[in-house]
Amino acid sequence: MSFRRALALAACGLAGGSVLFSAVAVGKQPARGGDAAEPRPGGSAAAAAAAVPAASAAPPGLLLLPPAAAAASCPPAPGWIERPAGTGGYWDSNWDRREPLALINLKKKNEETGEEELASRLDHCKAKATRHIFLIRHSQYNLDGRADKDRTLTPLGREQAELTGHRLASLGLKFDQIIHSSMTRATETTEIISKHLPGVKKISTDLLREGAPIEPDPPVSHWKPEAVQYYEDGARIEAAFRNFIHRADAKQEEDSYEIFVCHANVIRYIVCRALQFPPEGWLRMSLNNGSITHLVIRPNGRVALRTLGDTGFMPPDKITRT
Repeated sequence: MSFRRALALAACGLAGGSVLFSAVAVGKQPARGGDAAEPRPGGSAAAAAAAVPAASAAPPGLLLLPPAAAAASCPPAPGWIERPAGTGGYWDSNWDRREPLALINLKKKNEETGEEELASRLDHCKAKATRHIFLIRHSQYNLDGRADKDRTLTPLGREQAELTGHRLASLGLKFDQIIHSSMTRATETTEIISKHLPGVKKISTDLLREGAPIEPDPPVSHWKPEAVQYYEDGARIEAAFRNFIHRADAKQEEDSYEIFVCHANVIRYIVCRALQFPPEGWLRMSLNNGSITHLVIRPNGRVALRTLGDTGFMPPDKITRT
């Protein structure tokens, strides 16, 4: 019995950006029926393949579709998500608007000193230190609370926060600060964690409060906020990303270690944005209560994910995801 196998590969640019290419592997066609690999009305597979430049010739059995045809598979992002200029690369080195060349005015370059002055000015704007970002999801809390002040940590949640604090302290790092969401469950988690890190200053912010960052793709049936909630929360959570997630300031001499205690939606969105993955995919990840996510931002702006939602330091019976 004949059958068809289809594999669609869609590569999107930074933060759900421009589509670079789409490839479809075409196997043996069925005698009747079928869907994804069938030629569209008014065109053909051969015509689609011909639209691709010769330099992008497909391996045997692969049909490359032009970007215009593949772009329909990527949903539009909100206006505050910036798209890369062109489709020439996968990584935007100026994602945080702190690339040295973007910080100086080339028009003011002294014609007499030329390249020497330019090199000096570039060096003055270059980051020298690495930032270590520890994103902590709050511990288990009372889901029955009607108002935020009533959604306090459960006894198990307090145990989880103790375990997370102990784990952070055991790393032997000199933490610079703890920035936390102003919501009750995040504030209480921070207070418990901070007991294990004496002397580390705590800062509360509304930017890190829980919310709906961006409409997820694929959508889910059990959680469907109103469009206005995405509009309001999304801009705020994006503002949190831009304020807190970036390479070190040029004046920073030593590596820094910072803790952010907040919420699952916020953390997942930040991870997608920092790695320049499509932010619409944030709901494809899952985070346990009290988990640790570790991002590293190098002086050149490169970002690495060391751990995502680590709770390996907790006994199995203490792990929850609520």
